Amino acid sequence: MSCFEHDQSRRAFLKRSAALGLAGVAAPFATTLGAIGEAAAATATDYKAMVCIFLYGGMDYANTLTPYDQASYDLYRAARPNIATARDALAGTLLSPAQALAGGRQYALAPTMTPLLPLFDQGKLAVALNLGTLVQPTTKTQYQQNAVKLPPKLFSHNDQQSYFQASHPEGATTGWGGRIGDVFQNGNGSAALTCINTSGNAVYLTGRNAVQYSVGTGGPIPLIGNSRTLYGSAAAAQALRTLMTTPTGGLLADEHARVSKRSLDTYAQVAGALGGAPAANFPLFPSGNTLADQLKMVARLISVSSELGVKRQVFFVSMGGFDLHDNLVAQHGPLMGRVAAAMRAFHDTTAALGVADKVTSFTASDFGRTLQSNDDGSDHGWGSMHFVLGGAVNGGRFYGTPPAIGNGTADDVGQGRLLPTMAVDQYAATLARWFGVGDTDLRTVLPNIGNYDASTWNLGFV
Repeated sequence: MSCFEHDQSRRAFLKRSAALGLAGVAAPFATTLGAIGEAAAATATDYKAMVCIFLYGGMDYANTLTPYDQASYDLYRAARPNIATARDALAGTLLSPAQALAGGRQYALAPTMTPLLPLFDQGKLAVALNLGTLVQPTTKTQYQQNAVKLPPKLFSHNDQQSYFQASHPEGATTGWGGRIGDVFQNGNGSAALTCINTSGNAVYLTGRNAVQYSVGTGGPIPLIGNSRTLYGSAAAAQALRTLMTTPTGGLLADEHARVSKRSLDTYAQVAGALGGAPAANFPLFPSGNTLADQLKMVARLISVSSELGVKRQVFFVSMGGFDLHDNLVAQHGPLMGRVAAAMRAFHDTTAALGVADKVTSFTASDFGRTLQSNDDGSDHGWGSMHFVLGGAVNGGRFYGTPPAIGNGTADDVGQGRLLPTMAVDQYAATLARWFGVGDTDLRTVLPNIGNYDASTWNLGFV
């Protein structure tokens, strides 16, 4: 075996080992830092951040963005009489787009999502209609005849979470957020801080070389429980750090020492920078809201991006609880209320920081849910409605095609499961292009994007 082949094998072994270590536990991010490689870097002179807000369980599209015009509302209510939102409760969140939808179609946000209404009116919030996982453009006839490739294991939580995040079912080793990180990480002064996860581990942020850096809502997670003392002794802590970071001449031991040193140094760098951005200085975020807590940490990290030496960052935050097979009326509204409050606070904070046009956040989920109710809940679906927010967003309007409402329509594959007319690949490509990813790199970031006409790679919402 040549030296080159040996080195590549060693790197591959270490990278896989690190990835397996992170999959086992969310907090110990440090071992994954050894996987940072030598990807070609794109240059960037300004700062930009993308924030994926993943809603685990499958967001119920019909009670999130509800048909409001009378004809559409009647069809909606007929499909889910037990869980439909009363039409008069929607009047206060009726969306008035700059460009009206054809046929007099109207939508309203869930009543608990009032905080987002002004942002739509101000042109900062855009709505993506009928978005979901696809391999290529697909008609209902093609779906029924199995005439085109489809995402594997449709309606499966784990596989569709993975397919949305990675264009590959469960078992994927990289996601499109991480692959975007691959493009930019070497252009950042701190490559380890290109992809940051506030909620554990997600394939979305894992690149071929870029590795996600996990932080808690209180700050970076130390490699050893207390970075200053060990069993109350500063000397013992220093001795342990010396043992961990001193090369000994062995291949794996030296790699471990290098990774450990980088981990400790990165922790110190992030903790030091965040010391100048205390949580108390970010008062707009509501308490008792785990999504808001995560977005507050993202805002704090963005506020010290210059100190950290980064020009491009991809963040991941998440919230669970959306698998509402029952008790949907009692649970869905409060969930979406927390989402709306957290997103509004985050946007207003970026505006206060003067970087609203540099930060774009967007929602994502396993899939939508069925329009047809199963008594007091909804079942696993496919296409859904999503939101894009930020100062650079061409908001105040809908993107995509409003789906026909009902069972058996051209947009329905059963029980009101929407056949997506906007692919995750197109959604992601639009975001990636704003971020600065060129067409050549886009084909690597999104391996299925070539299945779509190039004119649809940028949907124009940002």
